[in-house]
Amino acid sequence: MTTQITKDTIIADMIEIAPHAVPLLKMVGMNCIGCAMSSGETLGEACEAHGVDPEMILKQLAAITKQ
Repeated sequence: MTTQITKDTIIADMIEIAPHAVPLLKMVGMNCIGCAMSSGETLGEACEAHGVDPEMILKQLAAITKQ
């Protein structure tokens, strides 16, 4: 598992790498924490399913990670 999060990162891995991403995901309507799909769905796939721009998520995640 890589520590760099991209749109190809599995949601469950993303949450493990960056637990501070959970509120961001919830804020845009992606309640991926408890979803069975989180263990096999990428951030890009989840964003597509929820109508969210993955680049926006990645930029916001980078911004809160630097704080």
